[in-house]
Amino acid sequence: MTGREFIAAQMELRQMERDREQLKQKAHERKQYLIDLHRRNEELKQIAKEAREQRFKLEMFFRDEETESDRLMAEKEMKEALEKEAEIQRLKEECEELKKRKQEMQLQTLKYIPYREFLERVLKLTKFTNVDELAGYLENLLYIRDQLYQRETQVQEHMEQQKKACQSLKDNHNLLLLQKNNHLSQLQTELEKARSEALIWERQWNQIQETAAKKTLELGQITYATLNLFEMAGGVTGVGGLHIHDTEKQLEAIKNFMMDHTDIVKHYQTHMHREARGSKSENKGNIK
Repeated sequence: MTGREFIAAQMELRQMERDREQLKQKAHERKQYLIDLHRRNEELKQIAKEAREQRFKLEMFFRDEETESDRLMAEKEMKEALEKEAEIQRLKEECEELKKRKQEMQLQTLKYIPYREFLERVLKLTKFTNVDELAGYLENLLYIRDQLYQRETQVQEHMEQQKKACQSLKDNHNLLLLQKNNHLSQLQTELEKARSEALIWERQWNQIQETAAKKTLELGQITYATLNLFEMAGGVTGVGGLHIHDTEKQLEAIKNFMMDHTDIVKHYQTHMHREARGSKSENKGNIK
């Protein structure tokens, strides 16, 4: 038997002893009440007997004539006597039941006597003066143990709740991390797309710059050729002339120069044509 079972048996033994004392007290009270009822029953029987004798005497005196009040009184006393007898019978049955319970508790008490004897032997090894003090001390230890167990259970439940809350936070963190990773992946995809588009635009910009450079070179060549033509046409740049970079006016001057020379050439060609015709006429006259 374990220590806990032993202490529980001792506590049950003490409870049974208290119940036995209560039953003894109750049985004593019932027994006393039964004695009083029995005495009262005897008194009622004596009263009933005297009433019957008195009734017989009255019957003899009044020659079978009885008053209504005497009859009612006798019936009332008989009814009370019957009720008392029923109460006595009930109390007898209850007393028998209490005796039976007392015997059962005595048998149970005998069953736990070895535990009490063991406690008495243990008591000699302790500082306690009686078994009740030792049992009370053990009961306090059991109470403290139950309180500690209950506290430990509460702590375990609190830890389980904390674990669940921590796991929930981890799950939320993992979910948030997954969402952020997905968002980061989308951003990386968009970044790669933007880089690809930027590369395309950069190539186009390089082409535009190359084209612009070519156009600038061609423009420079045209400007330089225009300047040469302008100077060849007798144009003057710098102070008193056109600006060296004023290409439009230089072209206008070249255009005017070419138109003037075209007119001169046409005029010269017309003059030469007339002279040629005059020479032919003179030659014909000389031949004749």
